[in-house]
Amino acid sequence: MTTIETMDGTEAEAGQKAAPPQRALPFQPLDKTSFIPLPDQMQAQLMGMIRTGKLAVGDALPGEEELARIYGVSRVAGRRALEQIECLGYAVRQKARGTFVTRPRMERVLGRPTSFTEEIERMGLVTSARVLAAHKTTATPDVARQLEVFRGTPLFHLRRLRAVGGEPLLIEESFLELERFSGIAKIDFADRSLSRTLAEQYGVRAARIDESVAAEPAGRREARLLGISPRSSLLSVARTVRDAEGKAFTAVRALYRGDRVRVVFNAPSVAPPAESGEPS
Repeated sequence: MTTIETMDGTEAEAGQKAAPPQRALPFQPLDKTSFIPLPDQMQAQLMGMIRTGKLAVGDALPGEEELARIYGVSRVAGRRALEQIECLGYAVRQKARGTFVTRPRMERVLGRPTSFTEEIERMGLVTSARVLAAHKTTATPDVARQLEVFRGTPLFHLRRLRAVGGEPLLIEESFLELERFSGIAKIDFADRSLSRTLAEQYGVRAARIDESVAAEPAGRREARLLGISPRSSLLSVARTVRDAEGKAFTAVRALYRGDRVRVVFNAPSVAPPAESGEPS
C-alpha cells in the first residue's frame, strides 16, 4: 500500500484521512515560542522559496488549509500569511482557483531625472526595445505645448515597445526638436538608450522632470503590443525633460501596463514656518 511522509516524519496510508501528499518544498517547523507572529514566519519561508525560484511565477501557493496542516496552525494564520505575500505584490488570488505566484509590480518614481533604462538597470534587470516608429514629423498643439515650441515645429518622433526580461511593459513615444538634435533621425534606437545618446552625443542631460499621470483603457493596438486584453488598465505618463537651464528638450508619453507597474511620488518633507510672537 502506498504511503506518504508527513512533516513530522511519520507515514500514513494513502486513501485514508491523513494529510494529502505535500509538494517537494522546504517547509520548516515554526518556532511557536518566538515573539515573531506565526503568519510572519510562514510568510518569510514562502517568500524565501519565491526568491530562490523554488516557487516560480505561475506556481500555486499552498492554500490556507494546506498551510494550516503543514505548520500545525489555524486557517486564519495561513490566510494572513497569504494575504501578506499578496500585499507585497508577489502573489495574486484567483477566485475559486487559489493563490498564485506573480511578478511584483515595478515602481515608477515620478520626478526622478533618470531614464527608463537607468531605472531598470539599477534593479539588476535586462531591458530591450522594439522600434515601432522613427521619423520626422511636426509638433501638434499638445506636443508643442509640452516642448514649449510653436505648432508645426519640425520634430523627431520615436515610438518604442519597451520590455523587461522579455515581457512587454510599456509603449513609449518621444519627441525632440530636429534643429537642436541634428542627425538624430539616422540613429537606430533598437538597442540604444535615448537619454544616453543625448548626453554622450549632444551634451544634453536631464536636470528636471515634469510629469503627470492618468489612467486609461488599452485600445486594441496597445493591448496587442503589450500582450493584454483590450480595455485593460494602463497608466499614461506625460513627461517633459528639461536641461540645466530649464529648457524643455524631450516630450514623452508612456503607456505602462497597469497590472505590472505602480506609480510612486516621493515628496520631500517641508518644515512648518516658524511661528511669530511669544509662545503661549
